[in-house]
Order: sequence, then structure tokens, then C-alpha cells
Amino acid sequence: MARRWIWIGLTGFLVALLSVGLTSAQAAKPLQSQLTVSHLSPVQTTAGASLQFLKSRSLDESDLTSDNLQLAQAAPPRQVTALADPSNFGDRYATDINGRVLRNDFIAVLHETVGSAQSAINLFRTHHPRDQDQVSYHALIGRDGTIYYIVPPEKRAFGAGNSVFDGPSGPETVRTNSAFPPSVNNFAYHISLETPGDGMNNRRSHSGYTPNQYASLAWLLAQTTIPDSRITTHQAVDRSGNRMDPRSFNGQGFFALLRRYPTRSGLSG
Repeated sequence: MARRWIWIGLTGFLVALLSVGLTSAQAAKPLQSQLTVSHLSPVQTTAGASLQFLKSRSLDESDLTSDNLQLAQAAPPRQVTALADPSNFGDRYATDINGRVLRNDFIAVLHETVGSAQSAINLFRTHHPRDQDQVSYHALIGRDGTIYYIVPPEKRAFGAGNSVFDGPSGPETVRTNSAFPPSVNNFAYHISLETPGDGMNNRRSHSGYTPNQYASLAWLLAQTTIPDSRITTHQAVDRSGNRMDPRSFNGQGFFALLRRYPTRSGLSG
């Protein structure tokens, strides 16, 4: 009987050891890249030419003028490709560092530059060999409404560090580098607004963004199928405690503008 229990004990130990070995082997595997990405706005898209505002819904006019609404109806905003240096973005992954399959739906994270659009573009175009210096957005919207495409949507922009999205199904974050905290970057579409001149500081507010910027942001997100509930801010996802962007953002006016696009039907939940 004693031998039987010894045998059972050894068997259980070997099974446990094998399980640990398999887990370690799985974790040691390289992360699998996500080869294709859908539901996001492509670089230099022209699909928006056919998008028109719905006439039946009223708009909160707090800082969006009728002239700019007519401009947005007439044509897509000006679009410019200004790709970042390859050191400042990477692959989106289908698995995390532990080999777990990732199934996060996309979120849109809104930022601001706290500087000029050109200075941000220059920073992204600078080669950064050190991981801790690498930074980028997918798109940047200038004060005149120009959309600058920085990182292709199928790639992972380095727009947020230690970050978590608190979604309807609970906290969402992904760890892809053992040297850094988990972040939302793997499933985030990062969009930044150029900061006004009086906002290039650490104050909690400034004069806000232009009607052209709001119109271009709505147009850009109307090219995606990211629902309203998964459009968030850098401040909301940040876990470092020192991000406030985008400051002075008029969320109510922006969402009213976004929902005037027919493509947003059923995405407001």
C-alpha cells in the first residue's frame, strides 16, 4: 500500500513538473504577430468622400460652427502621410508574452501633442534605438484639420505606457515586453490633437481645439467601426498618474458630431 501511494505521489509530481515545463516553454516562444487588421481607418483613405452628415439630428454648437460643418460635408479633410521611423512602432501581436491568444476589440485613444504638430512629427521621425525613448501615434490632427498619418493602422504605435482600458467586460491590457508594464497599445488606435499655443505647459486646461480639428477627428473615426463606448482618452487609460490629455476636450460636442455620420449607426453603444 505504501508503495502504491509513493507511486501515485511520484506520478502527480511528474505531471506537475511537466505542466510547469510546458508553461515555461510556451512563455519562451516568440510572440505571434497579427498579420492583418480590419475595422480601422486606412492610411490616406478616400472612402470618406461618400460620407455625409445626417440632416435630421441637431448638434451641440458649443464650439463647432455651421461653416465647418458645411466644409466637412463637402469633402474629406486634407490628409498627409508622415510616417514615423520604424524604431518608433512595432507589430501588433496575436499572443502575449505568456502565449495567451489575444482577442481584444480595438479602442481609440485620444491624445494631444503639448507642442506643435511639426515638432511631434520630427520626434516620431527620429531614430530611437532605446525602447524607453520610442513614441508615436497612428494619426495626428493639426490645428487646421489636416490629418497626418504617422503609423499604419495594422502596426502597434507606442502611444501609451503603463495603461489599462476599463471596458464593459472589465479591465483590458496586454503585456508584450517583460521589461515594461502592460499597456493598451496592442489593441489601441492612437489619435492626437495638436495643442493650442496657450497649452504648451503643464496646466490642466487651455483654450481648446479648433472646429476643424473636431470635424477631422469625427471624419477619421467615422472610417472605423470602433464603437463610442471604446473611444477613450490617454488620461482615462493611464496608470502612471501623470497624463491629462487631451485637456479641455469637448466630448459632448464631438460625439454629437460623430453620430451624424450614417456609418456610426449602431456604434453609439
